[in-house]
Amino acid sequence: MSPLIYLIAGEASGDVLGARLMAAIAAQMPKARYAGVGGPLMAGYGLKSLFPMQELALMGLFEVLPRVHHINRRLRETIADIGAKRPAVVVTIDSPSFTLRVLKAIQRMGIPRAHYVAPQAWAWREGRVRHFPGRWEMLLCLLPFEPPFFARHGLPAQFVGHPVLESGADQADGRRFRSRHAISPESHVITVMPGSRRTETRRLLPIFGETLHRLIARVPRIVAAVPTAGPVTGAVEQATRSWPVRTIIVTRPEEKFDAYAASQAALVKSGTSTLELALAQVPMTVAYRFNPVTAALARRLVKVRYASILNLLADKEIVPEFIQQRCSPQHLCRMLTTLLTDERAAEAQRTAFPAVLDLLRAPQGKPSMAAAVAVLNLLDQA
Repeated sequence: MSPLIYLIAGEASGDVLGARLMAAIAAQMPKARYAGVGGPLMAGYGLKSLFPMQELALMGLFEVLPRVHHINRRLRETIADIGAKRPAVVVTIDSPSFTLRVLKAIQRMGIPRAHYVAPQAWAWREGRVRHFPGRWEMLLCLLPFEPPFFARHGLPAQFVGHPVLESGADQADGRRFRSRHAISPESHVITVMPGSRRTETRRLLPIFGETLHRLIARVPRIVAAVPTAGPVTGAVEQATRSWPVRTIIVTRPEEKFDAYAASQAALVKSGTSTLELALAQVPMTVAYRFNPVTAALARRLVKVRYASILNLLADKEIVPEFIQQRCSPQHLCRMLTTLLTDERAAEAQRTAFPAVLDLLRAPQGKPSMAAAVAVLNLLDQA
């Protein structure tokens, strides 16, 4: 019988990674079967999710606490399902607060385990590393400095490259986006991305809206392209109705990249989207705001200088960051105005992007294929 591969993803970015991994596995092992937890993209490759993936898409201490009993129930269901199905390998994707608990619980089952997307212990709470031994047989890392970090702690890890490089963000058509939405050549298009989690959008949408109120007084003819997907789409659509600029809600993944290509600048929450925008050569302003108590804890535990992965890779600030109290309409408006009116500031970012993105390339082939090879190697060792 063809092997059963059990995958667990807990949010939209994990669904993308899982789907690409499944496609790469299928290219080498067409008869592989799948089970686990995932979203619509993974469902398109044959995974029937045990429960809705969105139930796991929480972030921050005070966002998780009210739902801890429900999450624990889903944890027990997942562990029981793995025990009943006895897959050939288990691959968990990001969402470490849930997935690493699953990996620990199934350790005695003797099933090979891979975790895809390394926990960011190198960034904050490094002491967590002492809890990781025995959680996985292989850790698949997206960033080149992660395997050496985990190796220092005696943990097996492999750099497989960052999947943003095969996203297609650099192969879009800005003229097509402007033509489709009848955007005049004189208009400034700004990509605005307030996040994919409800907690993120609740905090950032009002700030981003006020930023645009201020910006339109300085820079005329602004059009905001707002890519969104999943459970936050309704809230994003409702919030943007009061924005003082023309707003285009972008829900199709292929059109998102066209919106990037049409944009002169971006206002984006810290996350993987910054890498997509860099690949599309879009200058950006990065913003984020946590729950105040979560932020107070983070200030004591965070070990890195930057929030943006672009700046971490470059080891300097190539994109401006406005985090927590600095994430204000005044600061964001000032920087967006600079990016839209000072070509030197915009070009400085565009010039810096390629060298940073080169650091994310897999040693061989596409990142998804490198990850698939690592997973199939675990199958061979079982």
